[in-house]
Amino acid sequence: MAVDYTVIVVYLAGMLAMGWWGMRRAKSKSDFLVAGRRLGPAMYSGTMAAIVLGGASTIGGVGLGYKYGLSGAWMVFAIGLGLLALSVFFSARIARLKVYTVSEMLDLRYGGRAGVISGVVMWAYTLMLAVTSTIAYATIFDVLFDMNRTLAIILGGSIVVAYSTLGGMWSITLTDMVQFVVKTIGVLLLLLPIAVVKAGGFSAMKAKLPTEYFDPLGIGGETIFTYVLIYTFGMLIGQDIWQRVFTARSDTTAKWGGTVAGTYCLVYALAGAVIGTAAKVLYPTLPSADSAFATIVKDELPVGVRGLVLAAALAAVMSTSSGALIACATVANNDIWSRLRGVSSRTGDDHDEVRGNRLFILVMGVAVICTAIALNDVVEALTVAYNLLVGGLLVPILGGLLWKRGTVHGALASVIVGGLAVIGLMATFGILANEPVYYGLLSSLAAYVIVSLATPATDAAVLAAWRERLAGRTPEPLAEPVPAPQ
Repeated sequence: MAVDYTVIVVYLAGMLAMGWWGMRRAKSKSDFLVAGRRLGPAMYSGTMAAIVLGGASTIGGVGLGYKYGLSGAWMVFAIGLGLLALSVFFSARIARLKVYTVSEMLDLRYGGRAGVISGVVMWAYTLMLAVTSTIAYATIFDVLFDMNRTLAIILGGSIVVAYSTLGGMWSITLTDMVQFVVKTIGVLLLLLPIAVVKAGGFSAMKAKLPTEYFDPLGIGGETIFTYVLIYTFGMLIGQDIWQRVFTARSDTTAKWGGTVAGTYCLVYALAGAVIGTAAKVLYPTLPSADSAFATIVKDELPVGVRGLVLAAALAAVMSTSSGALIACATVANNDIWSRLRGVSSRTGDDHDEVRGNRLFILVMGVAVICTAIALNDVVEALTVAYNLLVGGLLVPILGGLLWKRGTVHGALASVIVGGLAVIGLMATFGILANEPVYYGLLSSLAAYVIVSLATPATDAAVLAAWRERLAGRTPEPLAEPVPAPQ
């Protein structure tokens, strides 16, 4: 294992080095939070694919393939569909807004202070997303070093917190590009063909497994529908995803770069399901489907290659974890703390802005690590995150983009009613039940439409300013000039 250990250690050291290098580029708030809005198509596509394809997509995707066969691809496939929909229909308009958070977009659209309430919901989502990614370090470091769970979480989490705090989005962008390359080589170019060959090829796999393993809909229609509802729509409105859209150099980059990333996700989804299916042939009686990835890597790959593929799994977890962490800190600082203090997050010199956001990443990072140590169930934590996001924020965000009659009162009612309904239904039916997101979303929609129609329409001047913003004809929200490049 010495060679494998060397590969992993070099990879982790490289992540920290990139964080240090990114620190030298993060001179302003725009640099620190959205990489100066300067990413071109290649880098944008790579980093967007890296953030959406995390540990759940890699380890969990292979696990679903082990359990259900090719139809296990549907979870990650739904993520890819959501990214494609975001890129084709919404990303250009989102990029032209020149904001930092989803809540800022809601304030611009509705002309009211919806920011704190929506910010709390978005903060809870990004926090739990970062926690679930951080918990996944325990699985990977256990395979690598037979490490204690708490120590593994502290080690993996500390590395991500370190490079994210140092350089913000520039560090995260640079590390994500490396992670994207490592993930592509490790999973698609090495693990996928080796797993299929070790399993005897597709003909042998079909002969040894039940026919439902090769049924595209074998996982069940209701499960597919739930995946689409939660993950496809979740991709449309998550702060972690929007913050990457804000990094695009132009709206064209956001649209076509995101389309490439979404297509990559579809390929990645199928690859994970095939690897899991091959693992089922090789190890038909594993105690847990989620252990399929680690088992096939540990037992079937040669020295050196094994280290690279485990580094790919680590890359998948780190990319999602760092993206969720900076999103969580951005929302906590800009949408909650600054507003509660009655201080505009858009005032102050560049040095103070960077220092303040850096401090929030550090604080949120420590909170994420502590929460990850305390929690055990990744699936439940991730389900809570997406149920709150979709049930509480999907309607007011998409309503603001698509329906001009929506009002600030309707948006606030939608967030509150949808969020409370989801929480109440999870307490009644259970966290993993489908009912909370189904009925929470319906109640959010009903509240939005009824209250919007019952209250005065949004002021014409607010809507006019909103249309100017969507068209990209104004520099920054609240008429603040963009900081000069340094």
